[in-house]
Amino acid sequence: MDQTHIHLVLTHFPIIGTIVGSGILAYGQYSKNDSIKKVAFVTFVFMAIMTIPVFLTGEEAEETVEHLAGVSENLIEDHEELAEKAIWLMGLLGILSIVSFFAIVKKLSFSKTISLATLLISLTTFALFAKVGNLGGQIRHSEIRANSTSFEGENDNGTKSRS
Repeated sequence: MDQTHIHLVLTHFPIIGTIVGSGILAYGQYSKNDSIKKVAFVTFVFMAIMTIPVFLTGEEAEETVEHLAGVSENLIEDHEELAEKAIWLMGLLGILSIVSFFAIVKKLSFSKTISLATLLISLTTFALFAKVGNLGGQIRHSEIRANSTSFEGENDNGTKSRS
């Protein structure tokens, strides 16, 4: 398994894990159940850790696909730039989750506030990663490109490419 394959396999974890963690945390907030909240925080920390190899294998994945027929260099660049922002937000979510976890364990006065802030950041993180994932999918899947005007087998400029 090469780095491109690793990138493609792991790339779904931050998206799905973050929305699942957000749901768990929302339920924990609603039910006022600290144990459920802690599960969400651990999920977010795990997702933050999982995001590191996804990000680090992105360059190799780019090298693999950038010269293939029908691949948009612009989409690759947009995906890469947004991924750079997303990993920082995921890092923030991971750190907030650790702080939130310990605030609950130590019964600190701000635990409810930071838990709510973590929920809001988790939803923002999910939205950003969903956009990153969508852009990544569009790199090889022209059928999901929103403004796709080129046909399969054509480059961005509409000229035929050789397979």
